[in-house]
Amino acid sequence: MRFAYLLLLPTFLIVLSVVLFPLLANFWISVKPVQLGDLRTPSILVNERLMDKLEAAGDEGTIRYRARNSSRRSAITDITLVDTVPAGLTILTVDERCTLQATQITCALGNFEAGQREDLLVTVAAEQAFIDAPINVKDTDPVLTFDPENILTSWQFTLDNFRQLFASNDFWPVLRVSIYYTVFGTVGALVMGLFAAQLMNMAFRGRTVLRGLFLSPYVAPVIAVAFAWVLLLDAGPGGTLNALLQQLGVIDGPINFLGQRSTTVQVLGFSFEFPVALTWVILFEIWRYFPLAFLFILARMQSMSKDIYEAAEIDGATPLQQFWYISLPQLIGIMMVLFLLRFIWTFNKFDDIFLLTGGAAGTRTLTVNVYEQAFAVSNLGAGAAVAVVVFAVLLVFAVIFFRFSPKDDG
Repeated sequence: MRFAYLLLLPTFLIVLSVVLFPLLANFWISVKPVQLGDLRTPSILVNERLMDKLEAAGDEGTIRYRARNSSRRSAITDITLVDTVPAGLTILTVDERCTLQATQITCALGNFEAGQREDLLVTVAAEQAFIDAPINVKDTDPVLTFDPENILTSWQFTLDNFRQLFASNDFWPVLRVSIYYTVFGTVGALVMGLFAAQLMNMAFRGRTVLRGLFLSPYVAPVIAVAFAWVLLLDAGPGGTLNALLQQLGVIDGPINFLGQRSTTVQVLGFSFEFPVALTWVILFEIWRYFPLAFLFILARMQSMSKDIYEAAEIDGATPLQQFWYISLPQLIGIMMVLFLLRFIWTFNKFDDIFLLTGGAAGTRTLTVNVYEQAFAVSNLGAGAAVAVVVFAVLLVFAVIFFRFSPKDDG
């Protein structure tokens, strides 16, 4: 057994690295005051220039090295500059921080704070060889060595990202929208998949073709189907659904299905705010992902024994009773697994919402918030903090799910 575990150890390490490294990296960044620009390692930029025009042998000039810290946030330490003066120039004086060995200049610049600039001046005299064949001082690039301070690899940590996240006015509304979108999108996809599987489990002409069509929303490119839905729900003259409803007399004017946050609805004398854009995004989620549930539930249905249904039919059980007391108990296991997977995938869903609404009109979820924080605002630390919250919510859900989910009776 030990030998077997030893043989499997490389596989375990590879899997753990693939799974855990991105997760640990996200946790690491979430406690860092890191911006998008901090991904570029700070460096020293040097501009070398001969300040005077040398026209005759013996003319003196000054070579200026202008060094600058490229970072506005991080310091750079232990900076050393080494350069070779072009042939034909005699070095007269060098900066006090520099030493001279033949035509090579070595300058110890020490530490540069964020954005710091320094000038180094070297006085030279022209020889006749330089006048006859001038050489551009920039042809010999200075060699720089330094120790950059990288905020990502430093031991500087902060909880400000989480403090700002939880103190934000829109965090809790966004969390509610995420849960609302995930729960209704997941349950809707499962119910629609169950209905489609029940329908496709019956034998009729053309069933194979119809099964293939049922899978088309799931296999079609998301950019194509999202664009089709945007055209369908457009509030302009080209909006198919608006044009159809107006011709039928259902509505008087166009409705901005993907741009209207909510509308007031009266039901049984009670009024409540109905989320318009969010509802259509959820309907898109249900339509696009019900084929996955349909496929797995249909496969489970076809593995069930037909004898028990025949016995129930002889005993006078109605189709609804057969479904409720025979089919559903055997499907509960696969449906719980599908619910777990779809809940996790839907909670992490970004592309569907971003393509349909861009997170506007009350459809911004935590995953959209990750994108906005990390790239729109360029605050990688805040974006990683939101991603950590997403992970925590899903972890709590998974623990509760495995603790209380029913088991398959089949």
